[in-house]
Amino acid sequence: MWKRALVALLLGAAAVRPEPVPLATPTTPPAAYPNPGRVTGDIGVHDPSVVKRPDGSYLLVHTGDNITIKTSTDRTAWHNAGVVFPGGAPWTTSYTGGSTSLWAPDISYRNGRYYLYYSASTFGSRNSAIFLATSTTGASGSWANQGMIISTTSSSNYNAIDPNLVVDAQGRWWLSFGSFWTGIKLIQLDPATGKRLGTSITGLAQRTGTTAIEAPFIFRHGSYYYLWVSFDACCQGASSTYRIMVGRSSSVTGPYVDRNGVAMTSGGGTQVLAGHGSVHGPGHQAVVPDSDAEVLYYHYYADNGAPLLGINLLGYDSAGWPFVY
Repeated sequence: MWKRALVALLLGAAAVRPEPVPLATPTTPPAAYPNPGRVTGDIGVHDPSVVKRPDGSYLLVHTGDNITIKTSTDRTAWHNAGVVFPGGAPWTTSYTGGSTSLWAPDISYRNGRYYLYYSASTFGSRNSAIFLATSTTGASGSWANQGMIISTTSSSNYNAIDPNLVVDAQGRWWLSFGSFWTGIKLIQLDPATGKRLGTSITGLAQRTGTTAIEAPFIFRHGSYYYLWVSFDACCQGASSTYRIMVGRSSSVTGPYVDRNGVAMTSGGGTQVLAGHGSVHGPGHQAVVPDSDAEVLYYHYYADNGAPLLGINLLGYDSAGWPFVY
């Protein structure tokens, strides 16, 4: 397990923050899905997104009233650290029906600033919007509202929630998003502002026979862009059927295909993690490179229905397809 790879380094008498030790990326998947790695402290999360900070610590945000923040120094022990908007986010209430719950935040650190894309909606609605906030520290109350990125209405055939920022190999910025209806979409952003660039929209993935696909996350590994998504039902406690799927493409705009060559726009997707034992409905995944390995963060439900933080490392088989270990 990755926790065994943590070491304490000393420079003279001064302790330096522990760093995970680089591991050789395995190429053989385990015989069965592993349980999540050990985490402690404030580990109740839903829709987690994580960034490694310049000082080596970790900043996690997740769905909650005014967006909940957690921090960790070692990727194991997590602690509550307030909310993004302690004074509220009144610009979102026309989409939330007055609720303070904001969904599916996506956090990254670029050019000396934290970027936070997040969703405002109500369950099952397409009256939805994605907003952007930025901060130089990531701390509670430090975030500046940068406005709306994209919105949808009840007449839209897609849904503006579950955002994820990806920067391609050429330095271009893109935002994937989408939940149910016609699935996962992609728009281009202006790197100077983080706002939408142009009006084009590209379809990346869509189910057949059901509309249950959401929570996109695009991550570049080697020569491929991997599109991670969640299939099936979230938010039903231990009855949730969420599962983590992936496809890949040589271009950030697609087309994405699964291991069998099936297009993700035609229902394709290779399963990477699903419910097992007391791990129910794992999903809303994020992939973050770390000093020891690529790390998959997600939420899952315990037997009592509580949503919890899941963390596993990623390996890649001989054909370049990811697996958890």
